[in-house]
Amino acid sequence: MRSGSGIVRVRLLVLVLTITSAACQAGSARSAADAAPVTGVTEVVAKDLRFQPPAIQVPPGTEVTWRFDDGSVPHNVKGDGFVSQNQTKGTFAHRFARSGEYRYTCTLHAGMDGRVVVTG
Repeated sequence: MRSGSGIVRVRLLVLVLTITSAACQAGSARSAADAAPVTGVTEVVAKDLRFQPPAIQVPPGTEVTWRFDDGSVPHNVKGDGFVSQNQTKGTFAHRFARSGEYRYTCTLHAGMDGRVVVTG
């Protein structure tokens, strides 16, 4: 019966390690868009499956431009009140009239997101 008890212990240990690992990963998942916003920038580049910079801060009335520069990989920009087409090149622009925080994403690639903070 001891070998059966040992198998149960190993299974229990594997289960505990799996749950602990999943909890640590979920707690550490932080979006690049949560980084401190960069000021003085009005262009965001979609390249290497991310937005650079991931977060910018602009005054109200600023037009922000997204430039698509990831070879043949298509991207888009979708936020509350603005959306681009799927593009592999060219640009998309949106003017932010009001103060607030505007999160956006590329709906084609999980985890590819950004943020525009409008202050002033």
